[in-house]
Amino acid sequence: MAAQRDQGHNGDQPPATVADAPAREVTARDVPAARERARAIPEAAVARLAVYLRVLSAMGEDGVTTISSEELAAAAGVNSAKLRKDLSYIGSYGTRGVGYDVDVLISEIERILGLTRKHSVAVVGIGNLGHALANYGGFPSRGFPVAALFDVDSDLMGVPVGGIPVEHIEDIESICREREVTIGVIATPPSVAQDVCDRLVSGGVQCILNFAPVVLGVPDHVEVRKVDLAVEMQILSFHVARRADEAQAEVTVDGTRPGVGEAVVGR
Repeated sequence: MAAQRDQGHNGDQPPATVADAPAREVTARDVPAARERARAIPEAAVARLAVYLRVLSAMGEDGVTTISSEELAAAAGVNSAKLRKDLSYIGSYGTRGVGYDVDVLISEIERILGLTRKHSVAVVGIGNLGHALANYGGFPSRGFPVAALFDVDSDLMGVPVGGIPVEHIEDIESICREREVTIGVIATPPSVAQDVCDRLVSGGVQCILNFAPVVLGVPDHVEVRKVDLAVEMQILSFHVARRADEAQAEVTVDGTRPGVGEAVVGR
């Protein structure tokens, strides 16, 4: 079925768990069940749900109203069976013979990901990386507006970056509480990352995105996501090396050894 743009629908066969009834409004009685589903979702599936949301949002902006599981899976780069499994964690909102309603699916994924709640972001460390993060338009457009910036450089104090003036790190606690910051982004050298993290937690921040190459100690109620770009490159290097080794081990019918690209294409 082709993605529909305000026109007639073609068939799609959703999973067996999909009800044939039209989507209904979520009520207060659904909230406890939704929380239980959220707790049961594997972390890898959460990451894929975020990808589905990005794809669906772009399609919604293009006027797409319904989409099949096969089309959504292809656009997200996963197989349709995995997509249907992921969507089963949040409840299935497709309709037999129609597909998935884009707006309804967006709403349900946003609710599971906590995007219906208000978020504010603080970036600590306004070097090259922090400066880029502060200016990144993707944060506010997806519900994560930057509300505060912090650094220790006296030359940066009061200087607006992305329209937000830079404050001193010593003011993290008070400003984060005043501006109700929910997510702190650490883009500092590793030697000061733990101190910055402690200040953010003291300021009521319960989610930390850490770009510093160091493991942070936090209370149980605080969530930390570590982003180490060097580690990601090392992982990519591993996959390149593995493919090269596999290609080296394979012998073509005529006795020659294929190159890496030939081995990948041939499989």
